[in-house]
Amino acid sequence: MNTPNKTFVKLLLSLLFPALACQAYAGEQRDLVSLYKHLHQNPELSFQEQQSAALLTDELRQLGFKVTPGVGGHGLVALLHNGDGPTVMVRADMDALPVKEQTGKPYASTKTVTDENGKTVHVMHACGHDVHMTVLVGTARQLVKDKDSWSGTLMMIGQPAEERGAGARAMLEEGLFERFPVPDYNLMMHADATLPAGKIGYTPEYGMANAQTATIRVKGIGGHGAIPQKTKDPVVLTAQIITGLQTIVSREISPLDPGVISVGSIHGGTKGNIIPDYVDLQLTIRSYRDDVHKQLTDAISRIAIGQAKSYGLPDELMPEITFRANYTPAVYNTPALTERLIPVLNNILSKDNVLEIPPVMAAEDFARYGRTKERIPTHMFWLGAVNPALYAEATKKGESLPSLHSPFFAPEPEPTLKTGVSAMTALVKELMEKK
Repeated sequence: MNTPNKTFVKLLLSLLFPALACQAYAGEQRDLVSLYKHLHQNPELSFQEQQSAALLTDELRQLGFKVTPGVGGHGLVALLHNGDGPTVMVRADMDALPVKEQTGKPYASTKTVTDENGKTVHVMHACGHDVHMTVLVGTARQLVKDKDSWSGTLMMIGQPAEERGAGARAMLEEGLFERFPVPDYNLMMHADATLPAGKIGYTPEYGMANAQTATIRVKGIGGHGAIPQKTKDPVVLTAQIITGLQTIVSREISPLDPGVISVGSIHGGTKGNIIPDYVDLQLTIRSYRDDVHKQLTDAISRIAIGQAKSYGLPDELMPEITFRANYTPAVYNTPALTERLIPVLNNILSKDNVLEIPPVMAAEDFARYGRTKERIPTHMFWLGAVNPALYAEATKKGESLPSLHSPFFAPEPEPTLKTGVSAMTALVKELMEKK
């Protein structure tokens, strides 16, 4: 720990030689950009994040963190004790998506891998997790440099498999909060494809939705397409079920409570003149509140089975409805924590660069850390990642920008990383301020 004399000398040098300080900061920024580009060129799918985890482990160990790898797959937990005080957890996800990059960047990913189904797929950091990892490293470096300004335990998490909604669950099931300290606060940031670099977005209370997938096998009695009276056509029944599902949000849920039921996949039959025995549906279900989620899933089952009964099918041919176990709860930003942190962001970035934005129906399994029995206060903020000139041009023309998960999503590295590191460092210091 720095002595008062050493701290004074540091301050004096920074005042006498500001150019040197600026050069050092610029050099670190360039180093972070290089790290970002390396991560971007070397993406890894969910539960395959071995190299990304090894890189983060090496970076954090060099900074003095005690790092435990292999938690929940390739997840890692890094701890840095710096006196008495709260434990603050900062989480970054590491996995990428099976997307073929089309940004045209010189550091674009050209990587292909074998996925969990044995298929060869292109891989891209189309959701900004390379930004998240780089900001985590940059924040860790800055906090280690400024150890004399904060006190407590810093807990850095590298999480696998966010894109499959499974990584947080895996880490928790392997004893994350039993083997390691229970945080007093949970923090994360997410790259934003709708905000220019240099700006931060935040959402009070619900920020992202809960999410669950479901499959429905609609059964019937197949036969010749020219003799439908001898069959129980599951294609027609499927159409009736889909129409019925669309009435749940519009007629059973309060207009004040957002909800989504989307049928994204329908597969059935082999030929136009053959009525099949079954049709398979895949759905996504989104809401914010847990009770609304239950209302949606209960109604899906009721409508599917009710339509099948009205069709005259026997009990053994009722639809098979499966709600997948990878249910992701909604991200809820603890109001008191948000009220405490937003003035900090306003102070370092100015109010013009800190925007309150509406919630989205996308999901993030970061929510699980705040939903354990400890009910840990949680805050997530959005980090603008769009080239400001491109953002201004698109806004002027009324054009849409590439979204997250798009093959054209291309964060502007330097201002995005600079803002992310500055913001996350300031928030951690606020929560761990030395008394």
